[in-house]
Amino acid sequence: MPQQNHKRALQNPIFRILSEAADELGVDCYVIGGFVRDYFLQRGNPKDIDVVAVGSGIELAKKVTQKLSGNPKISIFKNFGTAMIKYGDMELEFVGARKESYDRNSRKPVVENGTLQEDQERRDFTINALALSLSSKNFGDLLDPFDGIGDLENKIIRTPLEPGITYSDDPLRMMRAIRFATQLDFIIELKSLQAITENKDRIQIVSKERIVDELHKIIASKKPSIGLSLLHKTGLLDYILPELTALEGIEEVEGQRHKDNFWHTLEVVDNISKTTDNLWLRWAALLHDIGKAPTKKFHKKIGWTFHAHEFVGSKMVFKLFKRLRLPLNDKMKYVQKLVLMSSRPIVLAEEFATDSAVRRLIFDAGDYVDDLMTLCEADITTKNTKKQKKYKNNFKIVREKIIEVEERDHVRNFQPPISGEEIMKTFNLRPSKEIGIIKAAIKEAILEGEIPNDHKDAKEFMLTKAKELGLNPISD
Repeated sequence: MPQQNHKRALQNPIFRILSEAADELGVDCYVIGGFVRDYFLQRGNPKDIDVVAVGSGIELAKKVTQKLSGNPKISIFKNFGTAMIKYGDMELEFVGARKESYDRNSRKPVVENGTLQEDQERRDFTINALALSLSSKNFGDLLDPFDGIGDLENKIIRTPLEPGITYSDDPLRMMRAIRFATQLDFIIELKSLQAITENKDRIQIVSKERIVDELHKIIASKKPSIGLSLLHKTGLLDYILPELTALEGIEEVEGQRHKDNFWHTLEVVDNISKTTDNLWLRWAALLHDIGKAPTKKFHKKIGWTFHAHEFVGSKMVFKLFKRLRLPLNDKMKYVQKLVLMSSRPIVLAEEFATDSAVRRLIFDAGDYVDDLMTLCEADITTKNTKKQKKYKNNFKIVREKIIEVEERDHVRNFQPPISGEEIMKTFNLRPSKEIGIIKAAIKEAILEGEIPNDHKDAKEFMLTKAKELGLNPISD
């Protein structure tokens, strides 16, 4: 293709400084990868800039640092032959042009110095192999040996070299291909898609942390089902989230069928992604039905059941998070809680939502009650417009009831108006089971609406309950 100049992509003064530094060292250098790709896609103003020098990337970084004002920090990674400069809101990463060779049992390459062409060949996709020259002699010239521009125009993910070799050498690229297809709404070239399917077992040599990093980007995208269905189609999902693929399929016994819970789940994730960017709420949507595979049973009288699937699913969340090395902290507990409670608002919406039922929902969900409602609203996937309208209206009523009850009864993050210490002092008790009985009775009375959530009424109730237990208050 004819050479094209794209100086307008390099209007930031930093690129002229890079050019001057390269000329002084007598090396050719290029900006390559995501910055160039996103420039042609008109995706905002990228702040991460990858610079390739045909020579020492570290020496170029040092020279650039000398030319920049404000003494920016330079980080040098000698083992990798790379350097990084943080300058304002930008991160510049420098590396020497290289060629790579791989051992079958590792995705860590043996690296040698190489030409720009060899460096572009080692890139994962043609759209990430685009390079703009920073040398003064041809500043802004585009070097595109694999027609990455054509692939951007045609919305195609394609590898510079034979895809089977590319994916076998570094299996993380299979996840990256699917992630880019999801984020950009591109199509993976058929030959490439077949190569991912053929090399799917190679994903096992990739660390869980790197896999999860790509998975998070898929889940955080505008329409996660694109990537999740590609992971499923290629067989990668069986290695990463077998709890999900176990949900696929529809069984029929005596003319009774159940819905395909795998494809339903993907629809729920897409639904929730329209209303929230909360990554862990999206995870909850992804995992909300995983307990249905191990709890599925057919009963002649009532058909298919998934009894206690929410409880089973919440237990599975821990094992899944541990296996994938996801954080075993409040984020996991948040997902567990939402999975455990995922059917509670649905039951309320189908029946008349009593004050006591709403109080218990708020009490059990605490600060997560709004997110729980968002999850349940996303769970509406019926194609029957009348049913859809009815369910959405029912959830609207429940939301209004939650606001009304919460404003009146202050149940969220409930703190009992009577403490254990006050019970002990009132009846001159040592720690005993009676204290727990009285506290539990006060809580139940408040949640059932028998007494208001205040100290005066709770104290009167305490005295009555204590009398039933044969306890009398000591005189002041």
